[in-house]
Amino acid sequence: MGLRTLKPRGRPLVVWAVSDGRAGIEAQALGLAEAVARRRPAEVVVKRVAWKGRTGRLPWWLNLAPRRSLAPESGIEPPWPDLWIAAGRATLPLSMRMRRWSKGQTFVVQAQDPRTPVGFYDLVVPPKHDRLAGDNVFPIVGSPGRVTRERLEQDFARFRAAIDPLPRPRVAVVIGGKSKAHDLSSERAAAMAREIEVPVVQEGGSILVSFTRRTPEPARALMTARLRHLPGLIWDGEGENPYFAFLAAADYILVTEDSTNLATDAASTGKPVFVMKMDGESMKLRRFHEDLESLGAARPFGGAFHSWAYEPLAETDRAAEEILRRYDEVYGGAPAR
Repeated sequence: MGLRTLKPRGRPLVVWAVSDGRAGIEAQALGLAEAVARRRPAEVVVKRVAWKGRTGRLPWWLNLAPRRSLAPESGIEPPWPDLWIAAGRATLPLSMRMRRWSKGQTFVVQAQDPRTPVGFYDLVVPPKHDRLAGDNVFPIVGSPGRVTRERLEQDFARFRAAIDPLPRPRVAVVIGGKSKAHDLSSERAAAMAREIEVPVVQEGGSILVSFTRRTPEPARALMTARLRHLPGLIWDGEGENPYFAFLAAADYILVTEDSTNLATDAASTGKPVFVMKMDGESMKLRRFHEDLESLGAARPFGGAFHSWAYEPLAETDRAAEEILRRYDEVYGGAPAR
């Protein structure tokens, strides 16, 4: 990208976490940004990209003047940040131009596989199972996330009064939903509810159930009806999201196979993770689950719970260290602490 100016030491980095605002996508950009801020004084600013009209549906190579097509609330305007960390298709037309717009003074990081030439970015952080390679590519197992011990403890504290009386073992159940490769039919949801119910009843435990925005409403309603008689909590989507508190409180974690984010978050706790089958199939996600199994973090759910120990997944922190190492190589910053 040509000559870049050395940056002054001693001031906090300005880091933008850029996405379209969808929870799973934003969590990746924000997770990386927060991990950078844990290692270097930084101001993290969340930016949510919104496009006028149907511009957002255009492929990246047809969005030729992206700043003109942005909705005003996006806030993508100078002064530009020191670090631009973006995730999701909506950010690509902006990420690809950010080094030029900032005259080389913004270090550009793109999470996920952008499916564009990687030379547009300073660093790409894709999941290992996408098999993307390059000098500026840093693959990680799973996806960047926001799980830390401190966050789990803080969120659990807010829900302690509701969770503490529940019998152990406590089983966190995180249900995804419809994607390109997977779906959750009513038939599969009914079978899944039964697979969860039987070992919980046998062990005298309780459930902590959380659905996602992608969970089909018929599947959500059916599973809620089939599981509500068990001790525990089922989040209905209203009020404060107890997702991290559920992960913190769980003795075992069940996640559906459709989401890299959900399984990565679960494996970041160090607790036994069981992966539940859905309708559909994905070779990429199968490779991801094999990676988790090889690390000792996850196993297929066979209708029974058992415990084991492993080192919690810390790929977001590893990626943040690499971001700062490369940033310092370019701008002459202080070593990451």
